[in-house]
Amino acid sequence: MLLGNQSARDALAAAMASGALHHAWLIAGPEGVGKGSFARIAAARMLAEALEPHKLAPGWNVPENTQTAHLLASGAHPDFRALTRLPKDPDKPDEALARSITIAQVRTLQPLFATKPALSPRRVVVIDAIDDLERGGANALLKNLEEPPQGTIFLLVSHAPGRLLPTIRSRCRLLRFEPLEGGDVTHILRQELPDATPDEIDALVRAGEGSPGRALGFAGLDLAALEAEMTRLAETGDPSNAIRGRLAKLLGAKAAQPRYEAFLDRVPSFIAAHAKTLTGEPLRIALDTYTASYELAGAARGLSLDAGATVFEMSGLLAQLARR
Repeated sequence: MLLGNQSARDALAAAMASGALHHAWLIAGPEGVGKGSFARIAAARMLAEALEPHKLAPGWNVPENTQTAHLLASGAHPDFRALTRLPKDPDKPDEALARSITIAQVRTLQPLFATKPALSPRRVVVIDAIDDLERGGANALLKNLEEPPQGTIFLLVSHAPGRLLPTIRSRCRLLRFEPLEGGDVTHILRQELPDATPDEIDALVRAGEGSPGRALGFAGLDLAALEAEMTRLAETGDPSNAIRGRLAKLLGAKAAQPRYEAFLDRVPSFIAAHAKTLTGEPLRIALDTYTASYELAGAARGLSLDAGATVFEMSGLLAQLARR
């Protein structure tokens, strides 16, 4: 099911219906809002429509019984390619991914571009995300964007389009994706996490900040309990340091690394949301605290600071919100 960003989806649908589809589209916006999923859905629809013109019902759906759907599901469609970061270890595909999409991966497209599309007048290349391209790979791709191969449509997913080569951006039509409404994020989370409690769903929605992908990254970490502790710190100031000590012990253990990372990520956002309710001196304190928490979170990751000590210090920043 497609949720959110209706105007962007409508813009691409209108271009497809016009018969004059631009050869390169930059699908840009925050990470985790469905850009990559939509790029693949759009690619399937483009290929299916090119193979069987005027035979599909309106919308983005490609029925499972079509040739296009069968080929894509089996990974054997001759007119579709998707470039993504590959696993560091090919024998362990479920573990860490490489930092970049390599120039070698981009070069694998060249034999494809040397021929016409196989099944219809169209082929589609998805790059998710183009931000991950090595500089050499970006330059190699630029040549194809400047002189597009016959019948080829590029769908380029970007989380940070401002960092791309200006020459790449200038060759593309922009589809801007925005954060989703809270109700849409809630709907997606309830589908993906049917066993999650309402409190946990609510906490994940807040943490996702309009990004279902970001919210799902916190799943299983009992984020609701962490946020309850953050709220107590901000409301009481924790004069006895009992909450700070408890959190430092809880999150400082090696086995708690995922929850520790979630805590580092959430505290600045929690403070920023809290600051929106304030004025005057409390607002100034909150803004100063936000800056300090953001910098501490960055230092903790970059310098591998002691987890327990970092949690204790970060909790102290939250406690400062109780000052009046």
